[in-house]
Amino acid sequence: MAQIVEDWYKQMPVITRSYLTLSVLTTVGCALEVISPYHIYLNPDKIIKKFQYWRLFTNFFYFGRLDLDFLFHMFFLARYCKLLEETSFRGRTADFFYMLFFGGSLLTGIVLTGGMFQLVSKSLAKILFLSNSLTFMMVYVWSKRNPHVHMSFLGLFTFTAPYLPWVLLAFSIIVGSSPWVDLLGMCAGHAYYFLEDVYPYMTGRRLLKTPGFIKAIFPEDEAVVVPRPANRWGVGMDVGGARDGQEVHRAF
Repeated sequence: MAQIVEDWYKQMPVITRSYLTLSVLTTVGCALEVISPYHIYLNPDKIIKKFQYWRLFTNFFYFGRLDLDFLFHMFFLARYCKLLEETSFRGRTADFFYMLFFGGSLLTGIVLTGGMFQLVSKSLAKILFLSNSLTFMMVYVWSKRNPHVHMSFLGLFTFTAPYLPWVLLAFSIIVGSSPWVDLLGMCAGHAYYFLEDVYPYMTGRRLLKTPGFIKAIFPEDEAVVVPRPANRWGVGMDVGGARDGQEVHRAF
C-alpha cells in the first residue's frame, strides 16, 4: 500500500506535487500547532504596515481543520491540478505556474479591495485564506476546456463538465458553506479562460504572456508540448477529453 502511494506521488507533475505537498505540510503543521494560522492568513494591515509579505503566498496553502472537508479539497487539488498540468499544460510548466500566479494575484486583489464594494465587503472580509478559491479556479478552467466530458455527482445524476463548478457551488450552499469562496474561484477561472482561450481567437492578440524569467525557471520541453485543437466555438480544448457516449467521470 505504501509503495502504491509513493508511486502515485512520484508520478505527479512538478507543480501539482509541490502545491499538494506545501498544502498538506502547512495544514498539518497548523493542526499540530507547529505553526499558527494567525501568522499566515491574509491580513492587509500586517502586509502593508508590518511588511509581512509572506502572507500573500502562505494563505494559499492552508485548508482548515483536518476533517472531511480537508480531504475533499485535497482530492480536487490533486485531481484537477494534475489533469490540467498533464493535458493542456503538458510540456508548458511555466505557463501553468503563470496561470496559478495570475489567479492568485487576481483573487488577492479582489479580497484586498473588497472594502470598496459595500454590498460584499463584509463577506470578503471574512475570507482569510484563498486556498479553496484557487482550487476552485482550477476546477473551472478544466471544466471549460473539457466541454464534452460527462460527469457523475455521487452517482445521483450526470452532466457535462462545464456544469461542474455550478453543481459544486450548489452543493456548498446546501451544506451551509459560504458561496463567496467558490464564486471568487469561478471569477478568477473565467477571467483566465476568457483572456487565454477566448480573447485571442476574437482579436488575434494574446494578453497573458508568461514572463521570460518564469520560463527560465521552468524550461519547456518542445517534444511533449500538446496543442489544443479548436472546438466548434473556435476555443481551445484539451486533448484527450472524453466525447459524447464515452465513459462517465465521477465528480467525487
